[in-house]
Amino acid sequence: MTDTDTWSPTTYVRSGDIELAYDHFGERGGVPLLLMMGLAISRFWWPDGFCRALADEGFDVVRYDQRDTGASTRFSGTVRHGHWRMLRPGTGAYTAEDLADDAVAVLDAVGWDRAVVFGHSLGGIVAQRVALRHPDRVLGLVSCDAPPSDAVGYRALRYLRFGLVARNVTKRHPAGHEGDVAASLAIAKGMASPANPCDEAAALERIERGLETGPRDMAGIGRQLHARWQGPRLREIKAPTLVLQGADDPLIRMSAARTVAREIRGAKLVVLDGIGHDLPPVAWPTIAQQTRQLVATSVRSHRDQPVRDPGP
Repeated sequence: MTDTDTWSPTTYVRSGDIELAYDHFGERGGVPLLLMMGLAISRFWWPDGFCRALADEGFDVVRYDQRDTGASTRFSGTVRHGHWRMLRPGTGAYTAEDLADDAVAVLDAVGWDRAVVFGHSLGGIVAQRVALRHPDRVLGLVSCDAPPSDAVGYRALRYLRFGLVARNVTKRHPAGHEGDVAASLAIAKGMASPANPCDEAAALERIERGLETGPRDMAGIGRQLHARWQGPRLREIKAPTLVLQGADDPLIRMSAARTVAREIRGAKLVVLDGIGHDLPPVAWPTIAQQTRQLVATSVRSHRDQPVRDPGP
C-alpha cells in the first residue's frame, strides 16, 4: 500500500439527535462514492484493498457507521427475538427513513451534492431507499447482495437462505472478547464461498477494529430490523443502478438480485462467480470496473449537470 492508502481520522456528523462516525479514504477529488455496510456491521469490514481498487478507478471513497453500529450513536432497549420474531411488524426505535436520511447527513458533512451510494447486504437496502427518498442526491446506485427494499417483514423471507443463520444460532461461544472475536470470525468464514475462502488474518484485523458491534449484538440487530419503511416502491428508482450478487451467496438467494434488477428500470445485474456474501480480493477489479461503467452511464444522463467523469 502507498502513503495515500490511508483513512482519515474518524469524524462525526449530527443527523437529528444522533452522531454518525465516518472517514475518508486516500486522496480527494474523484467521483464521490459513499459506502454503507450491512446489518450491525461496522465500517471497518470494508476491505482497504477494495477501497483502493475503487480509488484507482477514479472514486473518492467515504464509509460510515450506520446508527446503532460501530462508533455511531447506539440506542438502548431490546427487541424480543428469535431471529424470525424480529421480522414481525412493530414499533422501532427509529424508521428506515431515518437510516436513509443519515446517509444524506454524511453527504452534507463531506460537502457532496451527489454521490454513488454503494451498499452491501442491509446496506444495499439502505442504499436503495436513499435513491428513493433523496433521488437528487444519488449519482448512481450499487446494490450488492441485498434483497429488494420493499420486501419487508415476513415477505423478505423468500429471499433468504436459512442454513448460515441456523448454524450460527446453534453455535455457542464463550462470553467476553475471545468469544466475540470467535463469533464474528465464524460469520466471516460462513459468508465466504468455498471457491474463495475467507482470509482469516485479514478478517481478524477488521473484526478487532470494529468489535463493538457484530453478530452477537442482538439488540442492535433487532432495532435495525424493526426500522420500518413507509416510502416509495423499488420500481420508482430512477438512478442508474448496478446490482451485484455472489453466485455462491449462502445468505441471499439469487432471486433477490433478479427482483431488484427487474424492478429498477435499466438496472444491470452482474453475477459474481465463485463469490459468497462477502468481498474477497478476486472480486475487487470486476466490482470497481463495473461501478466505473455505472458512473459513465450516469454522466451521460446528467450532461447538463457538473459531474466529474473518472476518465479512462
